[in-house]
Parts: sequence; structure tokens; C-alpha cells
Amino acid sequence: MIIVTRPHIADHDLDRIREYIESRGLRTHVSQGDERTVVGCVGDVQSLDPDAIRALAGVADVLRVSKPYRLAALEFVARPTLVSIGDARGTTFGGSEIVVAAGPCSVESREMILESAHAVSAAGARMLRGGAFKPRSSPYAFQGLGAEGLELLAEARAATGLPVVSEVLDPRQVELVSEYVDMLQIGARNMQNFALLAEVGRVRRPVLLKRGLSATIAELLLAAEHIMAQGNSQVVLCERGIRTFETATRNTLDVAAVAVLKRETHLPVIVDPSHAAGRTDLVAPLAFAAIAAGADGLIIETHPNPAMARSDGDQSLTLPSFTSLMKLLAPFAAAAGRTIASPTPENAHVVAGVAS
Repeated sequence: MIIVTRPHIADHDLDRIREYIESRGLRTHVSQGDERTVVGCVGDVQSLDPDAIRALAGVADVLRVSKPYRLAALEFVARPTLVSIGDARGTTFGGSEIVVAAGPCSVESREMILESAHAVSAAGARMLRGGAFKPRSSPYAFQGLGAEGLELLAEARAATGLPVVSEVLDPRQVELVSEYVDMLQIGARNMQNFALLAEVGRVRRPVLLKRGLSATIAELLLAAEHIMAQGNSQVVLCERGIRTFETATRNTLDVAAVAVLKRETHLPVIVDPSHAAGRTDLVAPLAFAAIAAGADGLIIETHPNPAMARSDGDQSLTLPSFTSLMKLLAPFAAAAGRTIASPTPENAHVVAGVAS
């Protein structure tokens, strides 16, 4: 249930509305817009009398939310959610700028992650991605450097100023990973690991939630609901392709999901064209399509030498190719009424050095 207030409601009237709801054993979630305020009621709303609520001072309307996801529903807020990373550059998902996160699938060495970080920063990326803990289908494949990888990511952040996003696999790892990264990633395989979702909901760190390989849009939003129910509303959804009968690509990018999510939820939505494609020649066109569909950002795999990558080399762009892609994305962003960071003059020498 959501309560829509009258324009410019007085603070004491808003407090009385919240007290009325909370006195009946429910929690309230307040979202303030330029004029109206939305009060979300979380809990067993069957005990609430809509007519009694409408009689309270400052209440304009009372609406029941029939969707199974309540906190994530678009109707639950007065304005779309902005997820801020808190870095000096002001990186924010859901605003006018399309945020690009880039970097290797796995952190492999100090030299590799520092070279990657400098190059993607110079090209206009706003975040550095890199896996310290890697879930792999084969138990014999490279599983990441673990805590050492987190330390290297923190070093790369200190050297470039780029905030870091990295995956956490287990509730027992959340505290450790949170010490080193700015955003916690929940991978596709863990989208319905409810114990992990609850734990990242408690740490108040921004979360990047990837859609499961066979998950519906409703299931993705319910996974976000598990995080938000613990008090963490800083969630960014990621469409990364779903498993279908098609074998020409690693996964099938569900471009329609981006448009649907923008109408269903107030949370920012980004796209991972690398995992959807599974091959470098399709990363650019899928990124173009994502922006056209309304994506708030992209997460792209890059590597200094993809042929030698210990994971996902087939879908990783070279660093010069990533720089070229960032330039190609600019007109698509402009056509969508958005902006995207471009190579900066002060870092031009870094790009040139990588390209050579």
C-alpha cells in the first residue's frame, strides 16, 4: 500500500501519517518529490483501513500495490532512485549520465589491473570492474586471487580514483569484500541466493544485481526486494543476457527487459553486453541497443591481452578497442538525451600509450 500526500505537506502531518502506520506494526518508507511525497507501507497491509488513512490531514490518496515486489515498484516512490557510489567524481547511476564500468573479468596480477585501470579511466569509464572471487563452471578453472585480488583493486582505485565493483559469492565474504570495494556485485548464479541477498542488504553498500540465466523479470525484481527489505535501497539491476536455444551468442540479450524494467521499477538498470555476446565483435552493437532501450549504464569486460586472459578472453575488448567504443557510444547517448564521459585531455597520453 502507498499513501500519496497533498502537495507540500507539512512535516508534522507527515509525521502523524507515519506514526499511524507504524503504530499498527508496519514499517514506512518515505520518498519525497518536488511537490508530492509518497509513503510506502511495508508489512501486513490487510490490517490498514484505507478510508481511515484518507481521513488523515495531508493525505491525497491511498493505493494498494498488487505487485509481489513492493519496495522495488515504480509506484512506491515519488521519483526514480539515484544510486551514488560516493567517489570524488560523483559517479551516480540513474541520472543524466550513462555510467560505464570496465575492466577485466578476473584480477590476474598487479601490473595487469593497474594497466587496465589507467586505460579505462583515460577512456572515460566511471568505475573499474574486476573479479577477486570468481564462480567458475569447472572446479579446475581459475577461481581468482581472493583477498590479494581485493588489495590490488584497492591499489588501482588509489592510483586512478576509479571506484571499484567486484563480485561477492558467499555471505561470509560480504564483510571482507565491503572493506575494499565501493559496490558489491551479485552475479547471475547467485541472484536467488537469498542468504547472500539479505547480507548485502544489511551492509548499506551499493549493490549491482545481475539477472539470473533463466530468471524472469519478476524474479529479478523480487531478488532486489530481498536486498531492499533489509534496508538497502541502493540497488542497480543488470540485464546480462538469458539462456535460450540460440547458440550464436553466449546468451541472448533481452533488450526488451530494459524497457520493461524502466516502466516497472524506480531502480537504475544497466546492461552487460560482454556476457550477452560472448564475443568481442558484438559488444558494440549490443551496447548501442542498450542505450537506445533506456539503459542507465554499461559494464564491459576489457583486458590488456585477451588472448592470455585466464577467464572470458573471448568477450574481452582490448584496451584500445574500449577507447574506440567509448567514442562510438557518445552519439547514441546524445540521441537518447543522455551524456557519457569521453577521453579526457589530461589523460590523453595514457590512452595514446595504451593504443600504441
